[in-house]
Amino acid sequence: MQLALSQLTAHLQKGLRSLYVLHGDEALLVQEAADAIRATARAQGFTERSVHTVSGAHFDWSEVLAAGGSLSLFADKQIVEVRVPSGKPGKEGSVAIQQLAASAEGNDSTLTLFVLPRLDAATRKGAWFGALENTGVSISVDAVERSALPQWIAQRLQLQGQRVVAGEEGQRTLQFFADRVEGNLLAAHQEIQKLGLLHPQGELTQAQVESAVVNVARYDVFKLSEAVLSGQVARVQRMLEGLQAEGEAAVLVHYTLAEDIRALKRVKDAMAGGKPMPMALREQRVWGPKERLFERVLPRLNESRLNGLLQSAHHVDGIVKGLKVADWPTDPWQALQRLAVRLSRFCIVR
Repeated sequence: MQLALSQLTAHLQKGLRSLYVLHGDEALLVQEAADAIRATARAQGFTERSVHTVSGAHFDWSEVLAAGGSLSLFADKQIVEVRVPSGKPGKEGSVAIQQLAASAEGNDSTLTLFVLPRLDAATRKGAWFGALENTGVSISVDAVERSALPQWIAQRLQLQGQRVVAGEEGQRTLQFFADRVEGNLLAAHQEIQKLGLLHPQGELTQAQVESAVVNVARYDVFKLSEAVLSGQVARVQRMLEGLQAEGEAAVLVHYTLAEDIRALKRVKDAMAGGKPMPMALREQRVWGPKERLFERVLPRLNESRLNGLLQSAHHVDGIVKGLKVADWPTDPWQALQRLAVRLSRFCIVR
């Protein structure tokens, strides 16, 4: 059974199942979901808990299997928690997990909780994960995207009795907050709690938020690609500065930008040759959120612009490898900034 994270609270109010699976990389949300399940279980008499972390191919699964079938003298209900940080239990683990899933069905004395990282499509189709989903409740804990972050912050503030001012100022305040904590949800949670300590319940002004919230944003080079193709010039500049400060390799950032430019050119050439855009995108393995961005951007990019971007990407390739190029900055990050902003400006919706 698949369940959305937003449905978990209502689900737990109706009663516990014997098996839960949390999978995702957003540590704060995974922790909160696991805490909610454990709290409900404790309230229903599950007083004993054992935690098993699967570390490496030689993990002894017999301990987990034994834990599910044994109770101490001091508890008649228990929680057995299994953490698989790699998301790859291995052949022996796959068999053991299927046994655990089978034994969990109808077991009122043991609640089994699996905590997994974000899983790819192939892993989710595996026999062991299918057994978990068929027997228990599977919850995908997805990251909060940048576009949804202001609303998430507003909801968290509301939970502690606070809110930003209404109207345009409030929206600017939430956008400022989101810029400061993007990519770092745990720190965002801590900054929200800080506001609860600094200020009483009620309305928060923009000045109060700006003076309290520190810059704890963490950036992902692949999210940079989405920001560039979305035409978010100011955000692109912040992300590049953040990636540089975090020690990201300039060559990886260049590779990501250059791959997007090359893919745009290949799709455009295929369309010029008579292929429909959907077919050209599939052939270039462009799908998901990036597919929608390509669909929006491609009509804005003519052959001249794409050829110019390809030439710019070629120049920056040399700069990040230590070469000098006429009329370009010698600093790799300044060159990356010019390339990314140039592409991003072509992608702005006017």
